[in-house]
Amino acid sequence: MTEASKISREHYFDWAATSPTDEEIVRKALDVSLEHWGNPSSIHEAGTDAKKALSDARLMAAEALGVKAETLFFTSGGTESDHIPLLSMLTRPNKGSVILSAIEHPAMREMAKAMENCGWKIITVGPDKNGFILPESIVEKIQDDTTFVSVMAVNNETGAVQPYAEIAKSIEEACKGKRKPVFHVDCVQGAGKIPLDLSKVDAASFSAHKIGGPRGIGLLYLKKQITPFLRGGGQEGGIRSGTENLFGATALAMCLKKYAISERNPDSMKRFKEQEEMTGRFLKSLAEIPGCKIIPHGRMENSALDFSPWIVQAAFLGIPGQVMERALSEQGFYISTGSACSSGKQSRPVLDSMNVSREEKESSVRFSFGFSTTEKAMCDLLEKVKEIAARFAR
Repeated sequence: MTEASKISREHYFDWAATSPTDEEIVRKALDVSLEHWGNPSSIHEAGTDAKKALSDARLMAAEALGVKAETLFFTSGGTESDHIPLLSMLTRPNKGSVILSAIEHPAMREMAKAMENCGWKIITVGPDKNGFILPESIVEKIQDDTTFVSVMAVNNETGAVQPYAEIAKSIEEACKGKRKPVFHVDCVQGAGKIPLDLSKVDAASFSAHKIGGPRGIGLLYLKKQITPFLRGGGQEGGIRSGTENLFGATALAMCLKKYAISERNPDSMKRFKEQEEMTGRFLKSLAEIPGCKIIPHGRMENSALDFSPWIVQAAFLGIPGQVMERALSEQGFYISTGSACSSGKQSRPVLDSMNVSREEKESSVRFSFGFSTTEKAMCDLLEKVKEIAARFAR
């Protein structure tokens, strides 16, 4: 690794967009794929050898997430893992309604628009002023023809941790005696960032590159079998056809084993608690900068457990977000103004849904952290932010 790349990693605060690669894991996964080079679907020895390695990766991921191996399916990433259960609705003989929260990732929002063009009714549920989707707001929108509900675990812009377990319970109770819609949770920003409990949800999506893994590999959890809309060679139990990515699957499984936060992984729990404390101090110092507004405003009053300690959204009034981002970049500090998937767009649907003022939207930026972020690096960031805020002060 070059000296320049070391500096970039030290002062990299855009982990919500993508994480620096865990080089040790990726090299080990590459060795596995080089050793087991056959097609897992082939019946000869090279194929069965590769199939065994793929099964080992699935079992490793299952143990990390606390689920059965047969409920996990490797995909090309978080977007595809979001699409598969949603698009499975198109295999049903009758069109119905789908409920999405207004804070979902574009992977869900944009695909829902495509389904709407096919005649499906899309019902959007907004958050409260602090960015939370309340269980009762979901339940009151459920109709007799509602087949699918999706709420993300952790919002990628505000860090708000959604009460998905409570939402699942509310849906269950509201649908007693009736057909219950599939409840999907986007866990892309949750895996390796907060403790997750998949026992109450029907489907969940994951992506490797958010937790130290390579791009182009994801995971889908399905409690029950679904009928996929896209068909092919029948790999991954028919859920996701296409020749399996053994390298990516192995790397993702290793990342989940190392970074998934649960009582089964004491090291990850320790690091999680450390980040909570570090981010608490960061938020307090950030809020003291003249013109700084933490978004949502209620984050400072709400329990720290309500927000991911790995994501902080803040506005610096009078300083456009892109100006702050560029000014920090020139100093070797890397942040973003929001979702990387929407970086070329002017709209901010998540902040719009929270009724954030135009001035705050235009001046908001996102700081996001990861497993190798140090408190010293966060203090360095604070000093640079203070300097830039003072330079552009009105």
